[in-house]
Amino acid sequence: MTAEEIIRDVSKSGTRKVKVAITDIDGVLRGKYIHLDKFLSASQGRFGFCNVVFGWDAADVTYDNCKYTGWHTGYPDAPVQLDLQTYRKIPWDNNTPFFLGDFVDENNEPLSICPRNLLKKVVDRAKSMGYQSKCGVELEFFNFAETPESLHHKKFRDLDPLTPGMFGYSILRSTYDQPYFSTLMDELEAFHVPLEGLHTETGPGVFEAGIYVADALEAGDRAVLFKTAVKEIAYRFDIIPTFMARWNTELPGCSGHIHQSLWDQSGERNVFYAENDPHKMSDTFRHYLAGLMHCLPDILPMMAPNINSYKRLVEGFWAPTTVTWGVDNRTASFRVIPGSMKSTRVETRVGGSDINAYLA
Repeated sequence: MTAEEIIRDVSKSGTRKVKVAITDIDGVLRGKYIHLDKFLSASQGRFGFCNVVFGWDAADVTYDNCKYTGWHTGYPDAPVQLDLQTYRKIPWDNNTPFFLGDFVDENNEPLSICPRNLLKKVVDRAKSMGYQSKCGVELEFFNFAETPESLHHKKFRDLDPLTPGMFGYSILRSTYDQPYFSTLMDELEAFHVPLEGLHTETGPGVFEAGIYVADALEAGDRAVLFKTAVKEIAYRFDIIPTFMARWNTELPGCSGHIHQSLWDQSGERNVFYAENDPHKMSDTFRHYLAGLMHCLPDILPMMAPNINSYKRLVEGFWAPTTVTWGVDNRTASFRVIPGSMKSTRVETRVGGSDINAYLA
């Protein structure tokens, strides 16, 4: 849809409010409802949003060493431009129109501290080199038969899992939780965050979702939207999901795996694929993989952004602990998946489900 068509569609939707959101440094959606009239005005320019979202953590505790914003700046508004191409309707919120926004400076240049802007910059750089990147994100999350009130009452301890015991890929559990399972699949697809698959993982009440592959920016959008959407849907079932990398040291953590491939500008040829190679790996693929391995120690904070992230990266719990790669090897940091022109790719298995998908 063109910008004009999108604005026209929202105007004729019958709603008087629109939900807008940005992503903070932790990959958490921050947003608000705005009146339709304000949206129509903002769609032609920009609107103000408090820049404190880059000066505090996920619990709203302000940083004491942030140069961009703080008490020394007074936490002012920063301009935000809506990305009209992120237009969605929220099926569990009366089909309220929804948009993502990007922070810009006074000259309408992308603000570098904004994670989504950083990914856009990387995508543009790849494009200048003749490539487009496609990604698919897999996220694991534990589910508890709790409410926000019960969490605080229990002080976040001794929580009741949605289902007890260890049973990965369980058909029985997916049937037991069928209303929740089905609603996740159906409403996420209606929200334009389609799932390739959803299944139980090893652990009490833990699910894994594979989000359909898309270009890198759309894949980042989908991963960020997925987490918030799952939580909003789960509330209706008195379920609390968590995307902590590791909430219990006696159980495996929650992974956030990213499948990646590079394509030519036409989107028709996977440049990772080499038909005559034993592992279907082109030289471009090998160089890309070498770059990942070389940079991993330095970019690890992008993949493991929290203290809790490192509690997942221990031996014996399905998480990599060395800079390694292997062919279809789920114990390595980078799993090379040989296949067809369409499916040959590398899976980065280092990150947990607490990743900021725009940065990882």
